Amino acid sequence: MAKPSILIVEDETIIARDLQDQLQTLGYTVAAQANTGEQAVQLAGKLAPDLVLMDIKLGAGMDGIAAALAIRAQKPVPVVFLSAYAAEEILQRAQLAEPYGYMLKPFSERELATTLQMAFYKQKAEQRERDLRQHSQAILAHMREGVVTLDPHGLVTSANPSAAAMFGYSAEAILDLHIGQLLPMLAPEADAAPCLLCQHPAWLALTQTPHSEPVGVRQDGTTLPLGLTVSDLPQGLQLHTICIFDDLSTQQLAAAQLHSLTFTDALTGLPNRSGLMAHLHGALLHAAQNQQWGALLFLDLDHFRQANEMLGPGCGDELLREAGHRLLACVRAEDTVAHFGGDEFMVLLGALGTDQATAANRARAVASKALQALSQPYSLGGLHYKSSASIGLVLFDSHLRDVDELLKTADAAMYQAKAAGRNAARFYDPAVQAMVLARTSLEKDLERALAAHEFVLHYQLQVNTQGVPLGAEALVRWQHPQRGLVMPGEFIALAEATRLILPLGQWVLETACQQLTQWTQRMDTSNWIMAVNVSALQFAQADFVASVTNTLARSGANPQRLELELTESMLLEDLPAVLDKIARIRALGVRFSLDDFGTGYSSLAHLKRLGMDQLKIDQSFVRDLNADPEGQVIAETIIYLGHNFGMQVIAEGVETEAQYQLLAHLGCDAFQGYLFAKPAAAESLLGR
Repeated sequence: MAKPSILIVEDETIIARDLQDQLQTLGYTVAAQANTGEQAVQLAGKLAPDLVLMDIKLGAGMDGIAAALAIRAQKPVPVVFLSAYAAEEILQRAQLAEPYGYMLKPFSERELATTLQMAFYKQKAEQRERDLRQHSQAILAHMREGVVTLDPHGLVTSANPSAAAMFGYSAEAILDLHIGQLLPMLAPEADAAPCLLCQHPAWLALTQTPHSEPVGVRQDGTTLPLGLTVSDLPQGLQLHTICIFDDLSTQQLAAAQLHSLTFTDALTGLPNRSGLMAHLHGALLHAAQNQQWGALLFLDLDHFRQANEMLGPGCGDELLREAGHRLLACVRAEDTVAHFGGDEFMVLLGALGTDQATAANRARAVASKALQALSQPYSLGGLHYKSSASIGLVLFDSHLRDVDELLKTADAAMYQAKAAGRNAARFYDPAVQAMVLARTSLEKDLERALAAHEFVLHYQLQVNTQGVPLGAEALVRWQHPQRGLVMPGEFIALAEATRLILPLGQWVLETACQQLTQWTQRMDTSNWIMAVNVSALQFAQADFVASVTNTLARSGANPQRLELELTESMLLEDLPAVLDKIARIRALGVRFSLDDFGTGYSSLAHLKRLGMDQLKIDQSFVRDLNADPEGQVIAETIIYLGHNFGMQVIAEGVETEAQYQLLAHLGCDAFQGYLFAKPAAAESLLGR
């Protein structure tokens, strides 16, 4: 490592030589000696020394203070002043050059050494601060979110490019604006005396909401929906504020388009199968809450295939559109007509009353009205065409909770109507309906398996960059008496749909904590982390925090060795409640990991507030990592975000050495996958 070089500026030769000897003794290199201010400026520009020892009094011409100002105007070189004088006037002038030290002659070699060490330390600290500031500015410049800082009066003191563009201002024009010009709700009240931002009536509501969505206004007067997160930013004795804005315009438009694509039939404009399912879930919930009957009508257009072949697909599509319009005219505004696909329609009737007979009569009346409407002639491609429909009806009340059972029953009722000669409506035969409503063998098996303790846990190792185990993830398996070991992909979805995931999830947590206690007692596994997946339904339970607390107490597991894995989708619902639960559980010492990160939507503001300990790169990004440049960028971005928010980053699904090497090169902290270990029982895991 090169020795720091120092330029000596001293007009007395003996003192200059003495300084040179002392500096060399201390291990420094003397770049040169200058005896005038002008010469000092010239040599500093030419030699670029690491520090200048500057005598203030240099005789005729430029004095040391003027020379220091000239040198630092060229380059921020540290200057240490030497002087035999300590007059207040000289000291005040010297401060203009922002010196890194001031030494009164005569001084000892020890004083010189200490002053130089402090000067170089200050220089390094300032350089680190400049680098950090530049790094922060670079991050802000490339952030999608808009970031502004406000002074105590609500005036904009800084704004990144995204914020300026978001509100339609130039980088200069947005500065010194009042926040009320960007957020009308914070505009100063008319005839009110000027006040601090924290005194504004609307400010309290904003600061008490972790992530609010106010309406902003652009420079041209147009409005935009915003996501907003605010936090305090102390600066000296004043409390400034940082605001992070997210323009939700594109997001809301995309969400609306996605909702339309997902839940609306493109041909008829009616709700599609997915849209109907959403309405059905709501109708069943309403029936349960209000003790009301409802009805589902399954309609199939008779002989549609022959009509489509005879008239052509274009006329067939027009027939479907017209049938949808006619059905809408037969129902109330609060009812739902859906195109289920092909020649099938569904009509959902809610709130038909608390009496079953009355509800049945009302549903039958709608079915009769629909049969009459659909049997009227159609004008298709210049031709008149007559059609009819077969309708199956099924009633539901507070006791029916399964949507699939309801659909199967309505479908079977529709086929009974066809069997009756078509152009008819039929309620399903109760005896047959009882058979359709029976639970599937798999669902029955699940309930039995829970009671028979047929579930087991396997564990998959998680390792660091050297391949040393850090812990393991608990993975549930079903040890079926006839089918053998059943993977979770075959039963987790059904468990969630039937709410059996709640007792199953609690069993997983308790069993994992018991195993964690055993690991803690072994020297080779005492520091292992146990990762446990938590389902959305399980996390949403009101007693979840108490459940975790009690499980830890019963098992004796170390909370600091337990890590709960949540998915992104769980965090987008009722964010304040999610944050509260996470905070209460973290207070116990439990860690949190954000599983499958990058597959959902998490703004930077959300990610920062969640306070996760770990981000998990989803295996979908890891699978083609070496062949997919976009996958590499996503992985690198996740690693960068995680580290910048103080989180560890782990990649799952690592199966090849190439994937591992690339992820390690990108800075990934931990790894999980078949390359290191397959999921195994605890005893097999420790005996590997």
